[in-house]
Amino acid sequence: MKQKQLKLAGAVLAAAAVVCSLPAQGQQWPAKAVRIIVPFGAGGGTDIQGRLLGQKFQQSMGQNFLVDNRAGASGLIGAELVAKSPGDGYTILFTTASLAVNITLYGKRVKFDPMTDLIPVSWISSVPLVLVAHPSVPVKNVKELIALAKKSGKMIAAHNGAGTTSHLSVEMLRLFGGVEVTPVPYKGGGPAIVSLISGETDFSFATALAAQPFIKSGKVRPLAVTTAKRSSTFPDLPTMNSIYPEFESDNWYAMFFPKGTPSDVVAKLNAEIIKALKQPDVDSFIRKEGGEPVGSTPEALAENFKKEVAKYAKVIKAANIVAN
Repeated sequence: MKQKQLKLAGAVLAAAAVVCSLPAQGQQWPAKAVRIIVPFGAGGGTDIQGRLLGQKFQQSMGQNFLVDNRAGASGLIGAELVAKSPGDGYTILFTTASLAVNITLYGKRVKFDPMTDLIPVSWISSVPLVLVAHPSVPVKNVKELIALAKKSGKMIAAHNGAGTTSHLSVEMLRLFGGVEVTPVPYKGGGPAIVSLISGETDFSFATALAAQPFIKSGKVRPLAVTTAKRSSTFPDLPTMNSIYPEFESDNWYAMFFPKGTPSDVVAKLNAEIIKALKQPDVDSFIRKEGGEPVGSTPEALAENFKKEVAKYAKVIKAANIVAN
């Protein structure tokens, strides 16, 4: 009897040892350095925000989170790299709303499916675009701009380049407002806003960061923001969706893992993101960029991303936008 009891006790201890030696992968992770793939060049808003978050993760979890810039094809090269990486938790994609636009814009040239090959982690932040007009344009609100555009038929809209949310916003204005304007692409937000200040173009959907100094100096006139809710950076400006209910666009930032990444690893990174966004320096940086910290659940990001893809696909098809 005593021998049986000893054998039983030994079996219990062995089982306990196995359980203790196999904690949840999320508790073990990260056991080595983690790569954050930023699919744009160094020095931009995505890169800076990614490095700041990486520093917070490193301080909290004790492993290096290294930003790896993989620019090209409007962010698709870096996104594809992540989509085809092992789902082991050691490769993260930190990208923008461009992903929701370009998977439709580039169509069959996209060699992965973001809906199945990437796992949403969290919506990080949302940065509005600001509809701004040159001071010589005699309008004070969106309805007056639409009326003038219909009357003249010759207005020119600057945007940040084909396939950007700035470009898609111009096309949305054409569709929802029923106006004909001439969209002119520039190589980024800087050149686009310069064209507006010089009077070369009449209006633009500018990024909040690019627009802010010129709004303050009176060199451009702000009319509205493109986010679903009013912006804390521009609290007096109405939203475009208050005029056209389906008109929403912004420069959002989000993190994704490759498919196959364990759910507990996803949950752990999500919790770390929420924690980082509450820290004063992170919050301050995002707001200085003209943005709003978000910090969503993986499920909320998945739902919003699906809506964003469908929304921009509709605009791209209706406006017959073709990638170069």
